[in-house]
Amino acid sequence: MEGEGGALLPGLADHHLHLAAMAAQQASLDVSTLSRYGLASALAGAVDGEDGWVRAVGYDDVVHGDLDRTVLDGWNHVLPVRVQHRSGALWLVNSPALERLGALAAAHAGIERDATGRPTGRLWRADAWLREVLGGRPPSLRAVGARLAALGVTHVTDATPDQGAGGLLAEAVRREELPQRVMTMAADAGLPPHPRLSVGPLKLVVADHALPDLDDLSGRIRRAHTGGRPVAVHCVTRTALALTLAALDRAGRLDGDRVEHCAVADRGAAAELAARRIRVVTQPTLVALRGDAYWERVDPADRPDLWRYAGLLRAGVRVAASSDAPYGDPDPWTGLRAASERLTASGRVLGADERVSVEVALRGMLSSLDDPGGPARRVAVGRPADLVLLDRPLREALRAPDADHVRVTFIEGRIVHGAQYLG
Repeated sequence: MEGEGGALLPGLADHHLHLAAMAAQQASLDVSTLSRYGLASALAGAVDGEDGWVRAVGYDDVVHGDLDRTVLDGWNHVLPVRVQHRSGALWLVNSPALERLGALAAAHAGIERDATGRPTGRLWRADAWLREVLGGRPPSLRAVGARLAALGVTHVTDATPDQGAGGLLAEAVRREELPQRVMTMAADAGLPPHPRLSVGPLKLVVADHALPDLDDLSGRIRRAHTGGRPVAVHCVTRTALALTLAALDRAGRLDGDRVEHCAVADRGAAAELAARRIRVVTQPTLVALRGDAYWERVDPADRPDLWRYAGLLRAGVRVAASSDAPYGDPDPWTGLRAASERLTASGRVLGADERVSVEVALRGMLSSLDDPGGPARRVAVGRPADLVLLDRPLREALRAPDADHVRVTFIEGRIVHGAQYLG
C-alpha cells in the first residue's frame, strides 16, 4: 500500500481508561446532557433492559442535585433503577433495586446508611460487587476495541482495580475482541500468558469520601511492592495526594509507582513527586469536559493547582495524558487539543500556565505502557509493527488534531482499522 505522503507513527497509548465501563456505557441511558427535570422524566419513562434493570450513567450532583433512594422512588418506584455518578465511584439505586439485591446488600461495605441503619441508596465503589451479585454476562468489548483502533489507539492501560477484571480482559484479548496491547491494573496477578496482555501497577483508590488509614495504605503499598508490583494510586484532592506521599515514604518506593489524576497539586507537591520519581497520569480531556464545574465547585485556593501538566513537567515529573474513558473523552486527538488549549466548554482558560504543546502531549501518548511519560516509542526496523498511518504529514496533522486524520491502524503488523485503503 502507498502512504501518499501521510505520516507513519507509533500507535497511540491511552494510559488510563476503563474498558468494561466503556462497553457498559453503550448499553446505558446517558443522562449527562439532561437537566434534573430531564433526568426525572427519562427515568420515569425508562424501560428495563435484558437484565430487568434500568441503567443510567452520567449523573452529576452539581447539575442534577442530590439523589438517594427516596428521590429515585419518586421518579420510578416500579422498576429497579441504578444510576452511576459521572466519576464512576458511586451508584445510586431506588427501593425496588435494593429489594432485588436483597440480603446481599447488607454485606457490602460500600452501602451507605442513615442514622437509623436504613440504606440511603448510595453504593460506593461497588462495580465489581454489583456485577457479581447480578450475575450478568460481561459486555463484549469488540465495539470498544474497534472504536479505539479507529482513533489510532494500539496500547491501553485498564485502570479498573477489581479482582477479576484482569481475567475478563484476558478473555477479551484471547477472543480478539480487543486487538490492542492491554496492561491491567487489576488485583489479578496470575493471568494466562498472551503477547498482547501484561500485568501493570496495582491500582489503589484513595477515596475522598472514606480516606484510608495511613498504616493501612502503606501496608497495601508494601504488599504490592513485595509481590513485585508498583502501585498506581488514585488521587483527586490535595489531602489524598499528601496521604499517598506519606504512605509511599513509609512503605518505600518501587520503580513504576505512579499517581492517577493528581487533580490538585501545588508546587510543593509537584516537587515532592519529582524527588520521589513518581510518575503522573493526567486527563486534559476532563478540563475540556468539566472544567467549568471544577472551577465552580472547588475551593478558590485550589484553582491555580487544578489538573497541572506543564507545571509538573517543569518540576521534573514524568507525565502522560490519558482519557479516563468513559468518564472522559476516549478520542486522543481531542485530548491533544485539550492539553494545548486548556479551554473549558464555556471558553474559560483553566490554567494558562499548564498548557503544553501538542507535540509534548503526543510524546506522552507514544510512551510505553510501563513507562508513561518516558521516551516515545519509535518506528524502526525490528520494532513491533503497532503503527498509525495518517492522511497527511505529521506537522500538518498536529496543527489541527482530529481523529479523521487516522487512515490505517496496524497492531502486530495486522490492519485493525482502514482495510479499505489497501492498494
